[in-house]
Amino acid sequence: MPVPTNEKEYNGFLFDQLSLIEEITEVAQKENATATLSVLEKKKKQVERKLYQQPPLISG
Repeated sequence: MPVPTNEKEYNGFLFDQLSLIEEITEVAQKENATATLSVLEKKKKQVERKLYQQPPLISG
């Protein structure tokens, strides 16, 4: 995957990660995979921390 060149592109990448986490979480919930859900929650918090960080990680 190419390195994002601006904040908008980087944020899009992070939103894509959140979407994947949400989709995998749905399956893990149906399967009652508690260990997987725990890891997914941790990953979601990590991505959100980057996404909503102030000031942004990269500046245009």
